[in-house]
Amino acid sequence: MKRSFPSRRWTLAFGLFISAATAVFADVSITLTNYHGWDGAYLLRNPVAEVLVVPSVGRVMQFRFAGESDGPLWENPTLLGKPMPEKPWDQPGSFGGDKTWPAPQSAWNWPPPDIFDAAPLTSEVNGQRLKLRSPTSARFGIRTERTIALDSSSARLQIITRYDKVAGEPVEVGVWVITQTQVPEAAFLPIPPKSLFPSGLSSMWENPEAAVIRLPGLIEFHRDSKVSRKIGNDSGSLAWVGKRWSLRIDVGRDITARYPDDGCSAELYSNPDPTGYVEMETLGPLHKLAVGQSLSATNVYTLSRRQEQDVAAEARRVLGIPGR
Repeated sequence: MKRSFPSRRWTLAFGLFISAATAVFADVSITLTNYHGWDGAYLLRNPVAEVLVVPSVGRVMQFRFAGESDGPLWENPTLLGKPMPEKPWDQPGSFGGDKTWPAPQSAWNWPPPDIFDAAPLTSEVNGQRLKLRSPTSARFGIRTERTIALDSSSARLQIITRYDKVAGEPVEVGVWVITQTQVPEAAFLPIPPKSLFPSGLSSMWENPEAAVIRLPGLIEFHRDSKVSRKIGNDSGSLAWVGKRWSLRIDVGRDITARYPDDGCSAELYSNPDPTGYVEMETLGPLHKLAVGQSLSATNVYTLSRRQEQDVAAEARRVLGIPGR
């Protein structure tokens, strides 16, 4: 479905990495497997949690507790096990999972440009880390690399997303990470104490009261089954609360930098029926990249079992926000 919306600190970095098929470090194993019919998938596993990655479709497909068959991330049932099509967004939602696009969306409109959402990725295992690398974007002259690391003893996942400028004229971009999730009971954005936005939200998108509930220090967001919705603000965290699990995503925010989308670093998007999912999105600061420069963002994903009956109380627990 076409998205109608115009829609961390960045660091200069270079890297050279060693390849391996399977690795074990401390209590984390990385093993080749078949996942939902995809050969060449990777299972990252510790005693508590596991991550499923499918390089052939360029996604981290699932993050779940060890031994369970499901988790918070949305996986498109119509594309399970299928190869990357020429135009993956002809199918609403594409594959699901976690991926990256360049920000802002207004720089490319729709669909996502070349390798950013429509290319198989190469993979390397280095100790307890799995690295995914894309081809070079003909349009942006950028190659992406994602370094995926599961904590050795908890349900905590880190993904470092890096853009390397390898060709072409300088281009202004930010690292945008999109995590497609199953429809939650609610999703949340904290309101920073010194938010850029008086209402706690950017005014780029208008939403009815039924979709957005303003609570002390917190925005509660609900999916609309009939139309797409989006909200965003200058937070460095997001929370997803389902019936069984909760998921928190954190990303660093540089208060001295300029951000896309009216200054947003955290956004939530909901897709209507018949393809229901919610996106938890983080955006890094804008930077004009020249050949030889790199831009990176680090996302931390923390999965927990739901503890509070009240959905907003659970979000406060997950986000560490006091009050009810």
